[in-house]
Amino acid sequence: MDNEIQLISDGDGLAVIGHPTAVERFLVSEGLLSRDLGLHRLGSVLSAGAAAAQAGSEIAANSGRWVQLTKESAQAVHKYGLMQSKTPGVHHAMLGQPGSIKKWLQISSKGPGAIAGNPALLAGAAGIMAQLAMQQSMKEITDYLATIDEKVDDVLRAQKDAVLARMIGVGFVIEESMTIREQRGRVDEVTWSKVQGAPATIAETQAYALRQLDALAEKLERKTTIGDLAKAAKEAESKAQEWLAVLARCFQLQDAIAVLELDRVLDASPGELDGHRLGLRATRQNRLELISRCTERLLARMDVAAGRANAKVLLNPMDSPAVVKSSNHVSTAIVEFHGRLGIEGDRQSSEARRWTDAAKEARDKALETGADGVGAARRLGDETLGRAKWATGKLSSRIAERTLRRRGDDEEREEHD
Repeated sequence: MDNEIQLISDGDGLAVIGHPTAVERFLVSEGLLSRDLGLHRLGSVLSAGAAAAQAGSEIAANSGRWVQLTKESAQAVHKYGLMQSKTPGVHHAMLGQPGSIKKWLQISSKGPGAIAGNPALLAGAAGIMAQLAMQQSMKEITDYLATIDEKVDDVLRAQKDAVLARMIGVGFVIEESMTIREQRGRVDEVTWSKVQGAPATIAETQAYALRQLDALAEKLERKTTIGDLAKAAKEAESKAQEWLAVLARCFQLQDAIAVLELDRVLDASPGELDGHRLGLRATRQNRLELISRCTERLLARMDVAAGRANAKVLLNPMDSPAVVKSSNHVSTAIVEFHGRLGIEGDRQSSEARRWTDAAKEARDKALETGADGVGAARRLGDETLGRAKWATGKLSSRIAERTLRRRGDDEEREEHD
C-alpha cells in the first residue's frame, strides 16, 4: 500500500523501503537524512518462479533509502520497536500511516514484497546496507586525511619503504575497480581478479605501521632523563601523525575491498551473502580492536611522559613543557583518528605545569618552613632569655648573701678586738 513502509536495521544503518511518497513522508517526519539504497540490486537474490516475479515487481515499484545510524537517528527509530529477524543482527518493522493520523503505527508484514517474509531479500538488503555503511566510513576517512598537514599520498610517497610503495600501487588498482563498479553497477570476474591479492599487501602495510607506533611507545618508555624524553616525545609528535595516516588509508582500502567482495558474492553466490557479510563484519571489528590496542598503548606512554615531565618542571623549565606539548599533540591526533574510524574513547589533554607555578609552590613551601623556623627560634629565644634572667637573679641573690655574710663577720671581729 502507498502508506506502508518497511524499516530494516543492522546496527550501523537504517533502510526505509516502501512507496516513494510514503518513504519521503517518513523521513521528513523524523528529520532523517538519507541516500539511495540501491533497491534494484535485490533482484539478483530472487529465485525463478511466479512468487519471485511478483516480489521483483513490488521491489521495482518501491523506493529504498539508507540512513546512517547516529545517536540521534537511533533514538528517532527506537520508538518503533524493531523486531529481531531470522537474519543475525538484523531487525525489522513494518509501519503504516492510516488516513490523516500523523503517527506511524506498526502493522503486520504481508505479501511477497515484504522483506521480513523473504529471508533471501532480507539477507540481500543487509548486504547492501553493510556496503553503504563501509562507504560512509571511507568518506569519513577521506575527510580526515584531507585535514592533516599533508595529504596521505604525500605522506606515503615521502616514505622509502618498499612495503608502503606496494600499498600505494594496490590503492590505485582498488580505486580503479571501485570506479568500474560505479559505472557498471556490479563487480564481474575480470574486475574482481584485479584486486584478489590486495588484502595481503594491505595487511602487511597495516602491520608495519602498527610496529612503527609501538616502536615510538617503547622509545618513550626507555628514556630516563627529561632531556632524552623531550627528544623522544618530539619524534613521536612528528612521526605518529604519518603512521596514523597510513593506518587510516589501510582501513579505507580494506573497506573498499569488502564492498567489492559483497558485490561479487551478491552476483555470483547470493545464497552465501549473509554468511559473508557476517564474516566481514567480524574481521572488521578485529582490525578495529587491534588498532585500538596499539594506539592506546602510545596514548598511555605519552600520558606517563607528561606526568614525569610535570613532576620535574622546576628543574627542567624548557624540556618539561615541551614533553607535555608533544604529548598533547599526539593524543589529539589519536583521538581524532579514533573518531574517524568509529573507535570509542574519551581522553582529556594533559596540562603543562608552568615553571613559574612550580617555583611559586616551592617558594611558598620554603616560606612556610622558614616561618615555622622563625617561630621556633623565637620561642627558643624567649625560653633561653627567661632562663638567663632566672639564672642571673639567682646568682645576684647568692652574691648579695655572701657580701652580707662577709660584712657581718668583719663587724664581729671589730667588736671582739
